Amino acid sequence: MSRHRRDPDLVRAYVRTGGRTKASRELDLVTLVLVAKDPLPGASPDSLRVMSLCSRRGGLSIAEIAAYLDLPVSVVKILAADLLDSGLLVTPTPAESMPEIALLEEVLNGLRALAV
Repeated sequence: MSRHRRDPDLVRAYVRTGGRTKASRELDLVTLVLVAKDPLPGASPDSLRVMSLCSRRGGLSIAEIAAYLDLPVSVVKILAADLLDSGLLVTPTPAESMPEIALLEEVLNGLRALAV
């Protein structure tokens, strides 16, 4: 008689999130996250998986993380929010990487000159 083996991937969503159903912050499916620091000792296996994936692939959206890890999006949102709250993940803000307005005006003027 064979013993029934439990599949480690069959963990209920409420166990993965500690019983929480909502993230501590609003995250969209397209919110990008990047690794800011190394994971802390004692981090949950799911948090380590998210951190590992993000460090290997670079910036990933919440939807991509859910797809790669085969987890529900709601669970990934809660995990990512926890990691963002602890400073282990960051979300890049487009305004920080935007060039100055003078440079954009120069490019626009150059494009207009080419069109004539």
